[in-house]
Amino acid sequence: MAANDTISDMLTRIRNACMVKHPSTQVPSTRMTRSIAKVLTEEGFIDSYEETGEGIKKYVVLTLKYKGRSRQPTISTLKRVSKPGLRVYSKQKDLPRVLGGIGIAIVSTSHGVMTDREARRQGIGGEILCYVW
Repeated sequence: MAANDTISDMLTRIRNACMVKHPSTQVPSTRMTRSIAKVLTEEGFIDSYEETGEGIKKYVVLTLKYKGRSRQPTISTLKRVSKPGLRVYSKQKDLPRVLGGIGIAIVSTSHGVMTDREARRQGIGGEILCYVW
């Protein structure tokens, strides 16, 4: 994995932490990772997130969410769509519906990072970062 793809790194860390049922995981803090954490929290995929650390060593600590007695992760799949080597953009009318609306696509638009539903509502397209369900 390329060291400069912070989004893939973030998704992999969440995926790995969910697999072994960790209560939380941390990812290096960038504007993009904070925005994605915000969307995941708003959509109910993770409990919360907070920023810790100083200066260049800042991290976003994500508190993961599990359901039921068997502690099944709320996030079953995280899929990176647009990669540094192959960007994927979509117009508002072509925004994908993830699992018929059960999942979300996280889209980076000119109005910030948001879900596909929100982008459709605002009538804007953008770069499709990842799918979550």
